[in-house]
Amino acid sequence: MAVTAQHVQELRRKTGAGIMDCKKALTECGGDMEQAAVLLRKQGAARADARLSRETSEGAVSSYIHAGGKIGVLVEVNCETDFVARTEEFQELAFNLAMHIAAENPRYLRSEDVPDDVLEKEKDVFRALAQTEGKPEKVIDRIVDGRLKKFLSEVCLLDQPYVRDDQMTVGGLIKEAIGRLGENISVRRFVRYQLGTEDGG
Repeated sequence: MAVTAQHVQELRRKTGAGIMDCKKALTECGGDMEQAAVLLRKQGAARADARLSRETSEGAVSSYIHAGGKIGVLVEVNCETDFVARTEEFQELAFNLAMHIAAENPRYLRSEDVPDDVLEKEKDVFRALAQTEGKPEKVIDRIVDGRLKKFLSEVCLLDQPYVRDDQMTVGGLIKEAIGRLGENISVRRFVRYQLGTEDGG
């Protein structure tokens, strides 16, 4: 199948990738739009991995107010240059992250931030639950590990399924943006306030 300019533009709208990258992906995939989109995602993720160690000292603080002023979020999202920080795509990413935090109420940024005592407490609860359910002793550790993984995906921002596309985690959303924008991007910190609660979250 011949790759036309219209195909390239359609793939570009769908993925946000550059024109030459879209043309190359379509050519490699014989004009198959879906395969080309998957290929671009993989290439973007690979480029993102290569950029993860680069310093992020620029960026923006974004806010989101929800439910008639009952929930508010501030999130600091960093990138490498002021140029990228001012782009519409970066600003939109920061806003979408603030909106996600308002909706999903993560307690931690990443799994490494969860205190050991919280992890141990959850493990004890999951172990007791598995025993109450009458699970065989030899599979309890595996059950505890599975439930702990699910717990982390619920309380850690980067591991949560993205509220607008639950096929992707928030970490995956950021990685895709790194691939498109060509700079490392990181969430430094966030705070979520909810009216009438003590700890803000």
